[in-house]
Amino acid sequence: MGVQLGELVVKESLEIKSLAGKRIAIDAYNTLYQFLSIIRQRDGTPLMDSEGRITSHLSGILYRTARLMEVGIKPVYVFDGKPPQFKEKEIEQRMQVRQEARERWKKAKAAGELEDARKYAQASSRLTKEMVAEGEELLKYMGLPVVQAPSEGEAQAAYMTKEGIVDVCSSQDYDSLLFGAPCLVRNLTVSGRRKLPGKSTYVEVEPERIELEKTLNQLGIDRKRLIWMGILMGTDYNKGVKGIGPKKALKIVKEAESLEQAVKGSKGEFEIEPGKIEKFFLQPPVEEKIELKFGEPDVEKIKEFLCKKHDFSESRVRGTVEALAKKAREKGQQSSLGDWV
Repeated sequence: MGVQLGELVVKESLEIKSLAGKRIAIDAYNTLYQFLSIIRQRDGTPLMDSEGRITSHLSGILYRTARLMEVGIKPVYVFDGKPPQFKEKEIEQRMQVRQEARERWKKAKAAGELEDARKYAQASSRLTKEMVAEGEELLKYMGLPVVQAPSEGEAQAAYMTKEGIVDVCSSQDYDSLLFGAPCLVRNLTVSGRRKLPGKSTYVEVEPERIELEKTLNQLGIDRKRLIWMGILMGTDYNKGVKGIGPKKALKIVKEAESLEQAVKGSKGEFEIEPGKIEKFFLQPPVEEKIELKFGEPDVEKIKEFLCKKHDFSESRVRGTVEALAKKAREKGQQSSLGDWV
């Protein structure tokens, strides 16, 4: 879910083509959940192979990542490690919400209420260890580097962006800004037409760029106060204070000289010590020694993995991966090995 800063951050629309040549650290879990949620049949049933194994995430990885690679983007997927202990309760609550959504999905599907069924199905998405392992396997066959974070993937991606290991990070959540990411790109893998929840209308979803410094200058605060705002509103680690949205949180932190004063000004109660959350955003566990290696896609392994194991259309997969391999060979003639995308 992440902190809800959407109405206050400074956003700039951009075209995917403008990111050509850029190394982009992608929040893998966040993105895989998107694929599991969006890539479904009309009644909400996810894509599956003949053995009933879900393949929506693999479809998203192949086709949507290939689209990025075709325009010259260098994707780097960053996977979550062990979450902080104080996130356990939030994780349990999310699991409960997903289970309840799953039950509602079954009822709506049985009643033939397809629009409600799809809505509940999207909310029931669950990412398993097997799905994560399969996703990593496919990415490696595609010649893309995979980074394992010791803790939160967003924190690792933000660190990599700050250190210049990548050029920008991508996630749907604004938490990346709290972790100090200088530049965040949203809607990177979900651009296009999207149906509004509960309505028959569609909107165009375009990639957008958010620079931390511009947002902080616009709001008239520093990064610490942005973190305080998140704590008051609610983050992945705490619920926040009822009735406090972005504008009210901004007013409170501007008047506060410390986190303690901001917490007092919120008149709220916190199950998690706010200081622990602030410290985690400022000093999260990250892997500092990162070496990114890009290689050529292994056409045969991709076809064997997706087509023979998971029943993907061989003609479609072949067309996609052979196009990538051709692009890799063309780039290989123009640049050094490892810089092909």
